[in-house]
Amino acid sequence: MPRVSQAHLDARRQQIVDAARSRFASHGFAHTSMTDIIAESGLSNGAIYRYFTSKDEIVVAVCEQGTDALPRALTAEAVSGFLEHVRARARDSHHARLVAQIYAEAAVSPQLAAVVQRQLAAMRAAIAELVPDARRAQAGQIAEAFVALCAAYSQQLAIRGDVDPAPFAAGLMAIIRG
Repeated sequence: MPRVSQAHLDARRQQIVDAARSRFASHGFAHTSMTDIIAESGLSNGAIYRYFTSKDEIVVAVCEQGTDALPRALTAEAVSGFLEHVRARARDSHHARLVAQIYAEAAVSPQLAAVVQRQLAAMRAAIAELVPDARRAQAGQIAEAFVALCAAYSQQLAIRGDVDPAPFAAGLMAIIRG
């Protein structure tokens, strides 16, 4: 029997994660079963269970891939562009709904909470690096507030639908400028 390449194995695993992400975003974790993920992926039971032993493992895999592109600078233009990106992902792929579900599940799943905490820490560190020199002493506080307000914007998108990012961008810039 021919040996399957690592690229093929990686592609199948990604196919499962993508199917689960789509199903979780549209139906939620509680209303998605392994059978639903199998159907969404188009793969067999055996193929799914080769990569994941449970839905919880798939939830963690989805979360581990869930990073947003952060702004490259803490300017009004870059921050507005970042929030527009978050808004577009919420509209196009229901990403904000997925994030809301991940946060809720992380509150009761230590394994998922650890992944989310690592991601939030990485986001805060990346934002802290962008803080202007004049505010460097407050970089940690600015980064904490920046990430929290971005999470709040994402939650608003998940619940309210399309939300204008302008007030959030203005709030973020007020935090950055002091």
